[in-house]
Amino acid sequence: MKRALSAGVLLLALSLPAAAISLEEAIAALGSAKASGQLGEQPDGYLGVVQPSGQAAAVAARINQARQAEYQRVAGQNGIGLKAVESLAGQKAIARTPAGQYIQQGGRWVRK
Repeated sequence: MKRALSAGVLLLALSLPAAAISLEEAIAALGSAKASGQLGEQPDGYLGVVQPSGQAAAVAARINQARQAEYQRVAGQNGIGLKAVESLAGQKAIARTPAGQYIQQGGRWVRK
């Protein structure tokens, strides 16, 4: 019983580093992940994984979590729907994306 519990705890511990990333770590990794083509901006205001590698998915998930919280705050503060805030944020993020990085258009990833 003790051995099975230890193995379960070990498996959980091994799975945590890939998923457990702080917002600060995600922010620090974001620029290089976008520049290397791992992540891109989507019209819905969130990051998408273009080429999965390293911690790209974990970075996107953590940044998207923070973005959603901010979008909800803005929507509530201004009395508008979350979807409207997400859409406007997506338009702005795509407009600010430098040439050579990925954006999503029509459901496909393209280099800007």
